[in-house]
Amino acid sequence: MNAITLNIPHLTAEGFAQLCQANEDLQLERAATGEVILMPPTYPWTGKQNFSLLAQLAAWIEQTGLGIGFDSSTGFTLPNEAVKSPDLSWVSNERWEALTPSQQKEEFSPLSPDFVIELRSESDSLQKLRKKMQEYIDNGVRLGWLIDPKTKQVEIYRPGQDVEVLQSPTTVSGCDVLPGFELNLNKVW
Repeated sequence: MNAITLNIPHLTAEGFAQLCQANEDLQLERAATGEVILMPPTYPWTGKQNFSLLAQLAAWIEQTGLGIGFDSSTGFTLPNEAVKSPDLSWVSNERWEALTPSQQKEEFSPLSPDFVIELRSESDSLQKLRKKMQEYIDNGVRLGWLIDPKTKQVEIYRPGQDVEVLQSPTTVSGCDVLPGFELNLNKVW
């Protein structure tokens, strides 16, 4: 059950937004080149893992108040004009509050999150996820984690640095992007 890519010539950002509104039950992304990517729903086990990630990040956000968290149904318009929906993301208060009310509520916010997580499901191509993670970094994401429960591996993406690979970690730290946040991976594996 892989994602399906559709080529829709001359699809503008406004046209993509209309397509999403007309098909609210579908999870769609838009590539920088204009293709529309249909994302299948996740299997229950992946949904359970995503929920654990979300709960841990939400607890840290509630405790610190340093920013806003988003789930996988949230689309962001990256500087390269792609619209992406990370499995989990976070934006600092300062950057979020710099957006207009319309940009916060009525469109795919024109910014890259500060932090993203992609959780590999059984059907995901690791090569495509790695490309997506690099696209995030190339478009201003400050920290990204690609979590692969199958291999118990975490790939850490940062601007200007090589990808750091952790094998079977029990925790991973948010470092200076998410100060004090430590993800417990025992709840994910």
